[in-house]
Amino acid sequence: MSRLVVISNRLPLGDNPSGGLVVALQDSLRNSGGLWIGFSGETPSEPADSLEYHPGAEYQRASFDLTPADHEAYYLGYSNSVLWPLCHGRADLTDIDPDYGEGYRRVNARIAALVAPHIRPDDRIWVHDYQLFPLAAELRARGIGNPIGHFLHIPFPGPENCAVMPDPHELFEWLSQYDLLGFQTHRDLANFTESARQLAELIPLEGNRIRLCGRELRRDVFPIGIDTASFIEEARTAQDVDRMRSLTGAQMMIGVDRLDYSKGIPQRFRAFQLLLENHVEFHEKISFLQIAPPTREEVEAYQDIREETEHLAGRINGQFATVNWTPIRFIHRPLPRNVLAGLYRQARIGLVTPLADGMNLVAKEYVAAQDVSDPGVLILSRFAGAAETMQDALVVNPHDPHEMAEAMAQAMHMTANERRQRHSVLLRDVVEHDVSWWSARYLDALAGAS
Repeated sequence: MSRLVVISNRLPLGDNPSGGLVVALQDSLRNSGGLWIGFSGETPSEPADSLEYHPGAEYQRASFDLTPADHEAYYLGYSNSVLWPLCHGRADLTDIDPDYGEGYRRVNARIAALVAPHIRPDDRIWVHDYQLFPLAAELRARGIGNPIGHFLHIPFPGPENCAVMPDPHELFEWLSQYDLLGFQTHRDLANFTESARQLAELIPLEGNRIRLCGRELRRDVFPIGIDTASFIEEARTAQDVDRMRSLTGAQMMIGVDRLDYSKGIPQRFRAFQLLLENHVEFHEKISFLQIAPPTREEVEAYQDIREETEHLAGRINGQFATVNWTPIRFIHRPLPRNVLAGLYRQARIGLVTPLADGMNLVAKEYVAAQDVSDPGVLILSRFAGAAETMQDALVVNPHDPHEMAEAMAQAMHMTANERRQRHSVLLRDVVEHDVSWWSARYLDALAGAS
């Protein structure tokens, strides 16, 4: 078996690395004697001139570090102040700076230079996400002819957002050097195809093959899943950790998202306010737990979204709270996975309403965590990638607070029989299309792409 080499922005470290991507890739990495390469999270003033290997996993792990200036330009700058907002339809939040673009290219070139000496002739290389778009081109420039695939975990921008980039054609030149481009949804594949058609040179070929900027490659849809079996077991054995409900007998509605402007948290707070204004019968009968760990707090747009969210939560609680009931509980820090699994299981409503999202695995985790005899109701944004296959959720427009408020009311009134019917269909998809199915399908496609 040829060795699998995975390259991602962040490397899972520690003696027992965990996370969905780790579960998806560890069998292939272990069985092939594979290598995972990623950013160490360290930013020394003088970075090492070689990869650093980390023992403790069943496969090899190696990291690179970044200078503070490179981290600023490559990660906070181009990756998260240009590419992230464009991929999520927020061109108004881009911060275009020539130094960011130069830093993004420079860091990808440096990563390629560090990686190239470690690549063997029969390796398969799988590159992950938007931070590393240029990596295949940089590896090719260093003589690497191996099969290289890319998977984009976030949405791909349409032509109007791609056109905001300083040099849109350059993006497609980078992507043309991969043998397989993987996307979360058919929507993302369509956006890629139309953007490349308008802004570069794309010629459709037979099946899922194309010629992009003069080079032939494949592109396809690979919707990512979760480690369903282990999450079901974790939820089943979790402790009952939410005791606030017992004061008024309130049903819990839960949202779990990084505090990012793409997640639509202020919009769902306003919808919840409308629910309480229009449905007095739900006072003290529903409580909303929003868990929103911080992310990229150095970027101004993230500071703004935190201030807006905290202001809304305070205003709604001030308007509706009683001595025994707080309508919104807002937690701005991460909680352990086993605690989240238990909270999902206790929640009558799972609220997953991003304004734009590649997939959104919280939707799948919420479904997996439910008690099949008395499941809760998933309210899902039509703009989450998960909505392509999870149509038995209550699918809503997150920009419409009235529609979301009425979906909350519908979920509260829904009979147990309807909840079970909807959940059964959703759970079947989450079980059949788990994270191992996703990785196996992608790697099979990569084997046939080169």
